[in-house]
Amino acid sequence: MRTSKFKSHFLSFASASAIAFAAQPVLAQDSSSDTDEDEGVQLEEIVVTGIRASIMSSVARKRESSSIVEAISAEDLGKLPDASIAESIARLPGLAAQRLDGRANVISIRGLAPDFTTTTLNGREQVSANNGRAVEYDQYPSELINGVTIYKTPDASLTSQAVGGTVDLQTIKPLAYGEQAIVVNLRGEYADLGALNSGTTALGYRASISYVDQFNDDQVGIALGYARMLSPTQEERWNSWGFPEAADGNLIIGGAKPYVKSNELTRDGFLGVLEYAPHDSKFRTTIDAYYSKFDDEQTLRGIEIPLAWSGAQLQDGYTVEDGLITQGQFNGAEVVVRNDFVNREAETLAIGWNTEYQVNDNLMIELDLSHSSVDRIESNMETYAGTGRGSGNGATDNLGFTIGADGNAVFTHGLDYSDPNLIQLGGPLSWGWGLFVAGFYPDDQAQDGFINAPETDDELSAVRLSAEQFMDEGFLSSVEYGVRFSKRSKTLLDQGFFLTLNEYPADVPVPSQFLEDPTSLEFIGMGDVLSYDAQALFESGAYVINDEAASTQSRLTNSWTVTEKVVNLYAQANIDTELGNLPVTGNVGLQAVYTDQSSDGWAAKTVDNQVVAAPVTEGTDYWDFLPSLNLSFNLDDNNKLRVGVAQVLARAPMADMNAGFGFGFDQQNLIFTGGGGNPNLKPFKTWQYDLSYEHYFGEGAYVSVAGFYKQITSFPFSSSETYDFAEVLGPLGEDLTFVDGDGNEFTLSTIGRRDFKDNVDGGKIYGIELSGSLPFANFSEALDGFGILGSASFTKSSIIDPNSQEKITLPGLSKTVLNGTIYYEKYGFQARASVRHRSSFLGEVSALSLTRVKVDVEAETIVDAQLGYDLSEVGVDGLTVLFQVNNLTNEPFTTFYNGDSRQVRDFQNYGRTFLFGLNYKF
Repeated sequence: MRTSKFKSHFLSFASASAIAFAAQPVLAQDSSSDTDEDEGVQLEEIVVTGIRASIMSSVARKRESSSIVEAISAEDLGKLPDASIAESIARLPGLAAQRLDGRANVISIRGLAPDFTTTTLNGREQVSANNGRAVEYDQYPSELINGVTIYKTPDASLTSQAVGGTVDLQTIKPLAYGEQAIVVNLRGEYADLGALNSGTTALGYRASISYVDQFNDDQVGIALGYARMLSPTQEERWNSWGFPEAADGNLIIGGAKPYVKSNELTRDGFLGVLEYAPHDSKFRTTIDAYYSKFDDEQTLRGIEIPLAWSGAQLQDGYTVEDGLITQGQFNGAEVVVRNDFVNREAETLAIGWNTEYQVNDNLMIELDLSHSSVDRIESNMETYAGTGRGSGNGATDNLGFTIGADGNAVFTHGLDYSDPNLIQLGGPLSWGWGLFVAGFYPDDQAQDGFINAPETDDELSAVRLSAEQFMDEGFLSSVEYGVRFSKRSKTLLDQGFFLTLNEYPADVPVPSQFLEDPTSLEFIGMGDVLSYDAQALFESGAYVINDEAASTQSRLTNSWTVTEKVVNLYAQANIDTELGNLPVTGNVGLQAVYTDQSSDGWAAKTVDNQVVAAPVTEGTDYWDFLPSLNLSFNLDDNNKLRVGVAQVLARAPMADMNAGFGFGFDQQNLIFTGGGGNPNLKPFKTWQYDLSYEHYFGEGAYVSVAGFYKQITSFPFSSSETYDFAEVLGPLGEDLTFVDGDGNEFTLSTIGRRDFKDNVDGGKIYGIELSGSLPFANFSEALDGFGILGSASFTKSSIIDPNSQEKITLPGLSKTVLNGTIYYEKYGFQARASVRHRSSFLGEVSALSLTRVKVDVEAETIVDAQLGYDLSEVGVDGLTVLFQVNNLTNEPFTTFYNGDSRQVRDFQNYGRTFLFGLNYKF
């Protein structure tokens, strides 16, 4: 319990009431429509509608909280202001979103990566659909979420805390809502780039229905919700392999993989809440269940162009600008025409049962049971075509290139890559080394495709028993204490499969029944490319499938299970007193956290003169003690000064806790290498100091300035050490003498390099946040209906690599984050425009097998706009029309290499998304 029961119930009531205001007229001052008989004056009726009701509720939640928080409240049942929860959250002070396929996907808080943020649903920790801890918010339909609270400072009763902060998603409480309501939402969606791939669409829709009611004299409440989304994303994508040094020492593009991508995301979400609170009892019990099924199908068609990292020759006469070759021509280039298909499925389930019992006037006890799970299955299929099987056996092209100011290359070419007589199925380059090593085929030219098929399963069950003892006198309002036990188990199964045509070693024309209209790559100058239905071709049985595990132990060493058992004991004293004449509220408390963690993985070892993967289990257990203090000084009715001090932890990403150990060889430096996770890895821990000043005035108005400082005491860090591989090599390591091509004899050492994760001490993160809500009616009645919301956050960090003594860049940290919304709402008309900006940052993007790589992400500014009209104003009660544009200025998502924005790694152009919808409330 984060506040006293009185405050908790007040906040629930305030939130529900504000939502109800969206559909009901309320009166100034006393919210009554009757005539004031004492004064004999009829009060003026003021209608508070969606946007302003949401702002009022959010500001009230921020004002009354004992911690430093940010909040969002739904404008009405089933109606958050944005298309996704993440976009709404990303508008809050100190928060920023990272996009995936054009939609906000994960959240950073105060410059800390999404993995160091905890997400809860109704106060219960949620699991994640990736191989880390960051919750992907596109799993949660915004239509089924009633509000969000961001806890920037923890208290002892917040058992699911994190160094970055805690995001609590909240569903509706039907008894607090207090009336029957049925709301239907329907929106059509259009991606303005059009259908870039044959067989795909630029049209989609979103639909939802929500129902809330109370029965048995308002002792039983139910809430039911269903939301379905079929959302298309169309994307033009420029991807480069990197920028090695050319012969003259300048940087040159190594290769490229431009393509167009068409997503069709289908998501079904279900919510059910059952609440029972008898009038004649001090008993309340609530069961809530949330389920979503997420199916993302992706069609990708393009061309892979090896350049400097191939046999292609850079011609004389190229152009160099500041050390980068920006214009030139490669002769003798061989390319791969790619037709790929990705299917990602995820099922999310969250169930909770909460029971409160008021033992007497001074004692409340609470029991909470919960379960959260995510199952995710992926199939990332690549199929290859070209001018001839195997390197050097097909027609080559002379490719001119020009790298523009935005870092994207435009090519000139001579071949027609859409010609089915020229471009045929079969691996154009020799990518089949694994097949050759495993003995499947007699050469390295047999890889005609590949399937990456990782699977994850994440489950967390928890039970929490707590009590709150209320005080009749003294400076404490209550004392809370409790225990929570949780068990979390997460598994990654990494799988990969080679595809080889049945007709190998022959090249095969694409069967006519699978051919589709060519795909245009004109955005990078490559014209049209051959297109076919890769999924249907595969399902026809055109390929032989071979397991990559037969040729390498890396798939096994990248597979793991991590299990955590956590016992959290806590006690907290809630303060409500006066210091002189100054009212002071807050809390002081302590958590004692016991963790027993273990990992099952696969480690490389030598058996019968072969390096294989053998099962291994390792783990550790430890205690953490986390004190916390939150004080709020009520300087007067409108001004608050808050102080927070706490030690906070965030558990390490679970992939970094893998007990597996991989083995390899660095051919450039001629040393053995190995690496894996660290099952003994401890959490990320900081001492955290917060100071906030908040000034409230008028209806829904406030300004705030907050500063924070985090002193790092333990940080999970990538490290390396000298390592003797003699045990791994076994008998193979007894004779490592070889003769090179020139007849020179040399001997390798068993001493090499091991990469791993370890905890380092030291470093700091600090920043300042400015925020405010200004309804203009507080300044002039003539401006009633207008208002702005805004925030500016400035964050820095200083962490030193203990090996190199160089400064580390923290993932997720943007030095500057700006958010602003201007709105108008009156006479049934709603209009708003929102902008969010974050400066460049080190992001984490998905790679093969759900692994994540750190990349530099370019600064971006996202603009959205929305118009709405409540037709109740013209006699159609309950019906609202809506028009919305996302990514109004068509901002791309760009990553780059080596801190140089000219060296573009990935440029993703999503276009704009238009939505037109209807909302009807019975």
